[in-house]
Amino acid sequence: MEKFDVHILGCGSALPTMRHLATSQVVNVREKLFMVDCGEGTQVQLRRSRLGFGRLNHIFISHLHGDHCFGLIGLISTFGMLERTADLHIYSHPDLQHLLAPQLDFFCKGMPYKVVFHPFNPCERTVIYDDRSVSVETIPLCHRIPTCGFLFREKPTPNHIRRDMIDFYQIPTYMRNRIKNGEDYVTEDGTVVPNSRLTVPSAPPRAYAYCSDTLYQPKMVGQIEGVDLLFHEATFASSELARARKTFHSTASQAAQIARDAKVKRLVIGHFSARYDDERALLEEAAAVFPETILASENLTLSL
Repeated sequence: MEKFDVHILGCGSALPTMRHLATSQVVNVREKLFMVDCGEGTQVQLRRSRLGFGRLNHIFISHLHGDHCFGLIGLISTFGMLERTADLHIYSHPDLQHLLAPQLDFFCKGMPYKVVFHPFNPCERTVIYDDRSVSVETIPLCHRIPTCGFLFREKPTPNHIRRDMIDFYQIPTYMRNRIKNGEDYVTEDGTVVPNSRLTVPSAPPRAYAYCSDTLYQPKMVGQIEGVDLLFHEATFASSELARARKTFHSTASQAAQIARDAKVKRLVIGHFSARYDDERALLEEAAAVFPETILASENLTLSL
């Protein structure tokens, strides 16, 4: 099975602490790296992850609060000092380009690569990236400013050829890709060998949903139903429900309700408030609703 990993670089909320860094993740789909949010400290965490700066070409920004984008200008500048030549693609609310343009002009003159902005409306569900391996779709969320999550859907892979059947029927090389993609094989005497005899199904495509900074939003359930992994913010415990509502955030219990109702396979909670010195209470609260819950932590890698 090809790689589909989520690397947590930072899982704290707006107020920096000694325990958690601001929000950022890297999603590795078949060795293509996609960054989700870029808070302060992201480039240091990227170094620690040993993922490599050169393979990161796409960054998705959920919303324009500082703990999700203050690390961008530093990362862009570092890419320039590393003599990057490949374009860097940034997907975000249109205002980000206007905010970064003067900083790029001042701090990043003469960079050997281009920063390409791809604006989108966070309030609309739409596919904002698509290639042969994966698509990325926005998940409209409810926060104090326009905000969205991101749904990464792996593309199906061709069936796996049964080598014993290939040898038995002496199937020529030029036919093998066609058989992988579903064709039957016709022997020289006209016998049709069904594809099901020649191949075994590939693993089902996987999906990852990232939902940070949102009020409890049950209407997202249909969009993320059945995903292999859901990251959902759990900024507060239920004892701080009033605070969660006021600040447009979710509790650990609410995150677990979303996971349960969407029938996801696993839930990882993060974006922890600085008020918690120990997030085990948040884990216990979520796991009481959805047992397949784990806590996010810096440098945690989750494989789908």
